[in-house]
Amino acid sequence: MDTPLDIPPVTPPDTPSRPADLHDPFALPDHLLVLRDRVREFVRGEVIPAEPALLAGGDASRTTLDDLRAKARANGLWGLSHPVEIGGRGLPLADYVHLGEAEGESEFGPAVLGSEHLLDALMLHRHATPAVRDRYLPGILDGRTTPCYGMSEPGRSGSDPSLMTTRATKTDGGWEIQGSKWFSRAAGADFMTVMCRTEPLGVPNSQAFTMFLVPTDAPGFSCVRELSVLGTDGRHREVRLDRVAVPDENMIGGRGAGFAAAGERLDLGRTLRAVQWLGQSRRAFGLMCHRLHRRTAFQEPLASKQLMQQHVFDSYTEIQAARSQVLRAAAAVQAGRRAYVEVAAAKVLASRTLCRVLDRAVQVYGAEGLIDDTPLSRMYRTARATRVYDGPDELHVHTVAKRLLKAYAGAPDVEPDVF
Repeated sequence: MDTPLDIPPVTPPDTPSRPADLHDPFALPDHLLVLRDRVREFVRGEVIPAEPALLAGGDASRTTLDDLRAKARANGLWGLSHPVEIGGRGLPLADYVHLGEAEGESEFGPAVLGSEHLLDALMLHRHATPAVRDRYLPGILDGRTTPCYGMSEPGRSGSDPSLMTTRATKTDGGWEIQGSKWFSRAAGADFMTVMCRTEPLGVPNSQAFTMFLVPTDAPGFSCVRELSVLGTDGRHREVRLDRVAVPDENMIGGRGAGFAAAGERLDLGRTLRAVQWLGQSRRAFGLMCHRLHRRTAFQEPLASKQLMQQHVFDSYTEIQAARSQVLRAAAAVQAGRRAYVEVAAAKVLASRTLCRVLDRAVQVYGAEGLIDDTPLSRMYRTARATRVYDGPDELHVHTVAKRLLKAYAGAPDVEPDVF
């Protein structure tokens, strides 16, 4: 397949680069450090100042996004997360984590720099039929095509996907889909990947569901309503599929293989989102610390107050702990291991850290932190949803703890390797 991107892969120099600090085992090699700093400079200098225009919506927002993407390409910063074989820059996940954190300082960073739809690109690359892959993948890679994902359903527990009722029925030459999805970013999307039950009750769940690519302009596909999340529009919609017809070639991953493909997507997706939440946490931490130096109360800066210093200490240690776990999760996913424990722990830790750091930052700003004069208000509302998306905290805490306890169920003199 011809890809629309003409950019060189990111490869280390022939001579191993010297870490920035030879005494720091966590220091990045020079080539990665330079690239990380370029991404951070671009996001802070170009993307964050454009956030008001990007949030405004309409044609002006789209023009701003297109202009920023053109600048990202011109600076060699587009598609850093995509594999070389599909036209990306070829950074390993464990390396991309550091760049993804810099991208994540703005909620628009991934969209501007081309990593927003990595999961969909990889899914089509690995599991779509050649006809579907050739039709849709190039547009995703160059930013012309916007995908979305349909799994959760209204009135059903998202923690138990076996309860899904959206069904695909076999017809001559294709399938007919009937059902509803919600919390899918369907606003402005060109297609949705829809998880459907295709097999009768009694078939094991691991073999009963199938994914299909459904164009959003297909007859019977409709957005029922906008889902405002704590007062913000994150492009989430409730979608109705009323006898939507799709051809056999639109099946993703094979009949009955929907959960397998979704599981592959989830580990990487949770890790990438945790990476972006680290970026948001870092941004909130910076805003908080600058505010502590600039604002005075009772004839001295807030930075001199012990309770304010506690906010700084707690936030710093929590961000560092979350980053450590996210790096561990990324390494496990990159190695192809079964990484649920590492990934789920990273997802919960990064989400909680983001919520706590933002809460402290809002507290430091006082009344100003509650309104949209600063980015904290929107960041705070958006962050609260992270504890629900991709499985609520309670599900992951329960499942991780159960797996860890199972490892210790054997002889007491045998110490399992869970760390």
